Parts: sequence; structure tokens; C-alpha cells
Amino acid sequence: MSGKATPATVAAGRTKTTYTLHPYEAPEESDGHSYGADAADALGVPHHRVFKTLVAEVDGVFTVGVVPVAGSLDLKALAAAVGGKKATMADPARAEKITGYVRGGISPLGQRKRLRTVIDSSVTSLVSVYVSAGRRGLQMELAPADLIALTEAVTAPIAAP
Repeated sequence: MSGKATPATVAAGRTKTTYTLHPYEAPEESDGHSYGADAADALGVPHHRVFKTLVAEVDGVFTVGVVPVAGSLDLKALAAAVGGKKATMADPARAEKITGYVRGGISPLGQRKRLRTVIDSSVTSLVSVYVSAGRRGLQMELAPADLIALTEAVTAPIAAP
């Protein structure tokens, strides 16, 4: 990897998890931009294998939803997955502050504060999955079981088409 390690790569390395880094040319920041889809396209990876990390609030508690970039986060399903009643997307600036990452580079690994995490259950059907490695322009490929273990996540059907 060119450049410095990220908290995500440090977290994976600390546990000796096997992963592969995939750098790519990241687009400029813009509102409403789909960084995950750009990553999938730049790397030539099917959209269902690249997962985006989204921060929501479930009954006032920050919660991470990790879903394929091919779809969106079903907030009602996310709330149900953690035994909550209502979920809303977190303010992007707040998500950046809580996770320690910038939008478009938020990784489910190595966040500033460990947040409860739910990964879409489609991950279990894949041999490997791509997630942000902690900055725009860098994806990490790893086994779904490793992603689940490293994030202490539960899996549930939280993606919407």
C-alpha cells in the first residue's frame, strides 16, 4: 500500500487477519455521491461484493449498517436487527466525528469508538467482500467471517434494492 496505514488496516493487522488492499482513483467529494459504486466500478468488482458503511441512529444510539453498494440501507430493518423501534441516518458531519473517518472513506473497522454494527446477511454468501480501508481511494478485501468477527457484528437482512 502506498502511503500510511489507516486505523482499519491497523485493526485488521493487529489480529493477523488476511486482507488485500485495492487502491483506486477516488473522485472529488460531492454531496449525494456514491463513493462505493465508484470504488466497485474503478476496481471492476460487481456492486454486490462492495459494501458501504453507513452510520444511523437507532432510538438515539449510533449504529453502523454495512450493506452492498448495489442497494440502500433499510432503516426499519436496521432498527429491528438491534431490537430498536426507529432509525434515522446520522448527520454526515456527526458520522465523521464519531468514526474518525471522512465521508466516502468510513470503514467498519478501526473506528474511533466501537459502534454496534449490523452487516447485511447477503455477505455470508460471498467468498470475499470489499469495504473501505479507511480513506477514499482504498478498499480492503477480506473474508466475510473476518469482517463479522473484527466488527463484532450481527448479520441481518438490512439492505433494500
